[in-house]
Amino acid sequence: MIASVRGEVAAVGPDGAVVEVGGVGMAVQCTPATLAGLRVGSPARLATSLVVREDSLTLYGFASDAERSLFELLQTASGVGPRLALAVLAVHSPDAVRAAIAGADTAALTRVPGIGKKGAERLVLELRDRIGAVDPIATPTLGAPGGWQAQVRDGLAGLGWSAKEAEDAVAVVAADFDGKPVEVATALRRAIQILGRNR
Repeated sequence: MIASVRGEVAAVGPDGAVVEVGGVGMAVQCTPATLAGLRVGSPARLATSLVVREDSLTLYGFASDAERSLFELLQTASGVGPRLALAVLAVHSPDAVRAAIAGADTAALTRVPGIGKKGAERLVLELRDRIGAVDPIATPTLGAPGGWQAQVRDGLAGLGWSAKEAEDAVAVVAADFDGKPVEVATALRRAIQILGRNR
């Protein structure tokens, strides 16, 4: 198993990145929040999980070992594959996922595309006892109003958009959420959708 990759970031796209490791470009699927922290030409270290299928080998990358562990734990629930587990971490931070499962917050879990009410209930039922301790002082899922904007601008710049394009997209996203707190991953995904439409 490939537990981590370290090297220079060769490319960053909407769904993943390429990290040069010893002259070999490793394609790694990542969440928007992880991608926001990567810059082409800069060194990076990603915790990884290799998923082997009959017809493919897919490497999933994460900003931390804890995030990778949660990704792997989510896949132990019935009906949850790597794509759905990645979608959960794209919508919610690891702390928010743990809190939602431990607190049986099915409403939070159903915000993930592909998880309905029954799927959320199954996640809670199957993982509640294995999710580990939830830090009560952990940062909540939602950031303070406006606190996400710089991270989203940096993430968009890292993905190749100009400073003006990033600024314009952040302004549209801010108007969409009307000053309400928003997760960085949610805001970044929305900004990418806006910019993708304009290309």
